[in-house]
Amino acid sequence: MKVSAVFRAKKMKFNVVNEIKLSYYRKGNSERLITNSKDAVDVFREHFDSDEIDYRESFYTLYLNQANKVLGIKRISECGITSAIVDVRLIMQAALLCNASSIILAHNHPSGNLKPSAEDVKITQNIKAASKFLNIQLLDHCILTSTEYTSFSDEGML
Repeated sequence: MKVSAVFRAKKMKFNVVNEIKLSYYRKGNSERLITNSKDAVDVFREHFDSDEIDYRESFYTLYLNQANKVLGIKRISECGITSAIVDVRLIMQAALLCNASSIILAHNHPSGNLKPSAEDVKITQNIKAASKFLNIQLLDHCILTSTEYTSFSDEGML
């Protein structure tokens, strides 16, 4: 009798399903309009740590509504000197959560070299494929240094 009571108690624990709750909160409506890569870079520069932009790599995503006004920005990764780990699912999760119509990516190169690496091109193509599947437009991917930037869109790489 004791054994069956223990079995029922254990069985009950396995039948519990966790509720998933996602939330997005925006403090008012943003009036920041993004019309070109410079506009986007200006927003990104406000969020990159100016003391670390030439020291360690970070990766951010800017989320925009249909009118290209900023919904929000999210730091996706902050890593080492030569790379940043980017999980495409985290980028898309935030885009869906805030009902973004488009996204712009940015990361920095502490080396000062603005040329996209093979890995930069690969991750951009992966994000582009995921965003296309979800009907979210990838507008640009910018690479920043403390003084300059390059834009995949401006260079015809998207």
